[in-house]
Amino acid sequence: MKLARHAHWLALVHLPLYAHPCSPKKYTQHQLFVCLVLKVFFKADYRKLTAIVQDFDALRAYLGLTCVPHFTTLQKASQRLLRAPYARRLFQGVVRRFLGRRRRLKRAAMDSTGLDLGSRSAYYVRRRQAGQPGKKRVLYSRFAKLEASFDCHSHLILAALVGRGPRVDVDRFVPLLDATLEVAHPESMLADAGYDSEGNHRHARLEKKVRSYMPATLGRPTQKLPTGRFRRLMKQRLDKHFGQYGQRWQAETGFSMVKRCIADTVHGRTYWSQCRELWLVVITFNLLLL
Repeated sequence: MKLARHAHWLALVHLPLYAHPCSPKKYTQHQLFVCLVLKVFFKADYRKLTAIVQDFDALRAYLGLTCVPHFTTLQKASQRLLRAPYARRLFQGVVRRFLGRRRRLKRAAMDSTGLDLGSRSAYYVRRRQAGQPGKKRVLYSRFAKLEASFDCHSHLILAALVGRGPRVDVDRFVPLLDATLEVAHPESMLADAGYDSEGNHRHARLEKKVRSYMPATLGRPTQKLPTGRFRRLMKQRLDKHFGQYGQRWQAETGFSMVKRCIADTVHGRTYWSQCRELWLVVITFNLLLL
């Protein structure tokens, strides 16, 4: 019920009561959004969610639901409520509620992770491969990719970018940092070697006044120092103590919490349904931290 109350508050603040003045007005958008958050929390599909809501008398009384929405109603509501502008507004609303009036943070860490597509298990793939030459170790050719920056103190997701992988990370540092600065201003940003670039350092340190730390290992192995000012500094001084870079592992911890507590698989079939599901995952995760 605590999660439902937080989700209901979020919908009241950031969503209109109905999608259209001429809508049937059988269910409010606030009620449907709470149901979508609970779908992720219970790791259920739309059909199972309707059964959960049917048995959850306290939830129906709190939301004022006179009847349980059909599973297709919930599916269509997800298409409408989790479009990128709505999803980004809801996500930033959770972050601002958690931080309150505080905007300055000591340090943040960014990283990316992949979530498997579909419901097939490793056992199923292994059995299908039985009797064929070789061993199938990789279960996917594409995966849902979640890029996020975390507050190193609370593991709150400050910003998120959703998409599909595999793809490189070096060109994602700037948009992820800019999205982070919309809601908070960390003093330092910690990233792994996948984001290593002199241009990324210049954007963070000179334009945004955020100290960036990332290993200067991009390119072929060599004994020569990098020519760029900030990559040279990283090559010479970076260790787990310089800039508290050892705290970058808080991003790994944050992704572990997301996959263990919320979801490690995305069930959407199309690209946009996968993006909507990823947005709902990060919103639900932050709601659980309130």
